Amino acid sequence: MEKKLTVDKAKIEGKRVLVRVDYNVPLEGTRVADDTRIRGSLPTVRHLLERGARPILVSHLGRPDGKVVESLRMDPVVKRAGELLGRPVRKAPGCIESEVQGMARAMKEGDVLFLENVRFYAGEEEGDPKFAGQLAALAEAYVNDAFGACHRPHASVVGVTRHLSSSAGLLLKKEIEYARCIFESGETPFAAVLGGAKVSDKIPILESLIETVDSFLIGGAMAYTFLRARGVDVGASRVEEACLETAARILEKCEAGNVRALLPVDHVVARSPKDTAGMQTVTDIPAGWMGCDIGPQTAALYEGELARSRMVILNGPMGVFENPKFAQGTKRIVRAMAESQGVTIVGGGDSVHAVETFGAAERMSHISTGGGAFLEMLAHRTLPGIEALAGA
Repeated sequence: MEKKLTVDKAKIEGKRVLVRVDYNVPLEGTRVADDTRIRGSLPTVRHLLERGARPILVSHLGRPDGKVVESLRMDPVVKRAGELLGRPVRKAPGCIESEVQGMARAMKEGDVLFLENVRFYAGEEEGDPKFAGQLAALAEAYVNDAFGACHRPHASVVGVTRHLSSSAGLLLKKEIEYARCIFESGETPFAAVLGGAKVSDKIPILESLIETVDSFLIGGAMAYTFLRARGVDVGASRVEEACLETAARILEKCEAGNVRALLPVDHVVARSPKDTAGMQTVTDIPAGWMGCDIGPQTAALYEGELARSRMVILNGPMGVFENPKFAQGTKRIVRAMAESQGVTIVGGGDSVHAVETFGAAERMSHISTGGGAFLEMLAHRTLPGIEALAGA
């Protein structure tokens, strides 16, 4: 991965700087319910202000599909950003209109301007060059600090870089550094813990990492497609029939490449995730029953692998951990990672939720701020929004 120019090395003193942030946060009425993403980018905004730059923040919120949706205006986000920054943040009525252009030109040192929801404009998601040029005209430099949007070739992510000198913000810098760590550090043993519902979602990741990792620790519903591919009877567990051949091929590649592909050897089963009556732990899944979590023998096997690993990534839970009765497998994996002496990286919404639920977030080396972007990064080793930035 090519090294990228970062904001701490960029020439931004006194300039108006368009800053792409990811403030796609949950709202409760007119208030921000979770301001984690806002807090994450504040070091970049403060850094710009300290160097005399004039930040113009731009983000999307929700999926308005190129139309104005009143409930998705940025007002609650702007208010919370101002509270956290401890200074006024002025909200623009749009993104590219003449009034907005005037507000940008009138900015003084110490000012912060926040544009309206960029997805109110169809040109954003279309990556329209004209719209990108109009956005870029507001500023004299560009900083991308929105890892969660970097897998999208949108106007505010990729298009503006064709008009402005560009660099990565401090939050994105950290994401890039850990991505480089995954693919280029050479740390070994390297374990990838992959779970969740669908094998089809993880195939690109498995194929990308197979030459990098020493072991795959597979759990969640996706494990049952792999077990079926090995000829194991999995009862009524979820299996992606269309992925059986691919799963078998990946297992063969692992064996040929001396990569350990660990699959559950015991299971916590139930009639369904919602019908826990008579749930039991088994090594062989009975007909009509489905696996809802890895069993204790599997958890112990995986814990042993994690204890000796110097690099661990987690993407996906080991079972239906939202139900406490099926949470032990995920909980044990998360806690084993927290106790690891190696580098531990967590990405994906369910995985982040799990490490937070089990009180292990602060003990991880890195928790990625991008859900889909993290998956794309693992699969393709780079992202359009990162590729578009200037090299170091």
